[in-house]
Formats: sequence, C-alpha cells, structure tokens
Amino acid sequence: MEQTTFDLSLPIAIGSDHAGFDYKEEVISWLEGKGIQVKDFGTYSVDSVDYPDFAHPVASAVEDGTHAFGILICGSANGVAITANKHQGIRAAICWGDELARLARSHNNANVLCIPARFVSVPTATEMVDVFMSTPFEGGRHENRVKKIACM
Repeated sequence: MEQTTFDLSLPIAIGSDHAGFDYKEEVISWLEGKGIQVKDFGTYSVDSVDYPDFAHPVASAVEDGTHAFGILICGSANGVAITANKHQGIRAAICWGDELARLARSHNNANVLCIPARFVSVPTATEMVDVFMSTPFEGGRHENRVKKIACM
C-alpha cells in the first residue's frame, strides 16, 4: 500500500468552482503562511464555471504523484468528490468537520479532501485541512478494505 503520511515536500493541489473560490483563496493563504507549497488549479474568480474542469486536474496531479494530496472545494463538495473519484488512484472524501477528516485519512487513506463551502466556516475548513494533512493512514484492518476500492 502507499505511504501512510503525505510527503509535504511536494506541493498540495487545490481547486474549486465559483462557489468555493473565496474558501480556496483563504485555504491557500493559510497553507502558504505555514510554509507549504500549493499549486492552484483554478478557478480564479467567482464567475460561474463547471467543477469538473478543476476537479480532474487536481485528481490527476495527485494520482500521478507530483503533489502530496488534493483539496477540492465547491458548494456541497458532492460534484468535485464524484468527479475526483472517477480516477482510479483517488480516494476523495467529503468532510464537514475535523473528525471526518481524521477518519477519512486514518481509515480510508483518502488523498483528496473535499470541502462543502456552503456548509462550513473558513476556520472549520482550515482545521480540516490541518487534520487531514497530519493524520497518517492506520493500515492494519483498513488496508485490505482500501485495496478493494479500485475497479480493475
């Protein structure tokens, strides 16, 4: 199975649609303030866009190993999660609190955090990112289950 923690020497891939744009900007600023590299895959304004146009590039960047993990933000997080999970190497998890972010990492080895901007505050979003990036995958009894996720 993959490594149990994220390699934070790699940049974090982040993207959003128009509903998540303001949160994306806040999360990027927060991460960069911690000295963490971020690659912004867009969108770059609050103008209406289609979330798959940003979810696919983030998922690809994580899947190809050039980025530590991904963060996707939209209104409900459902669209970006569905899109990202079409990629075989992606385990995208919708989270609306730090306990869900911790469990997504520790039990499911999630590698993309999906944040519902219309349902959480910015402080909750940054706390989830912090928990997500610092929580290792437990492996053990969870490892076999995670191995069964991909359709081959």
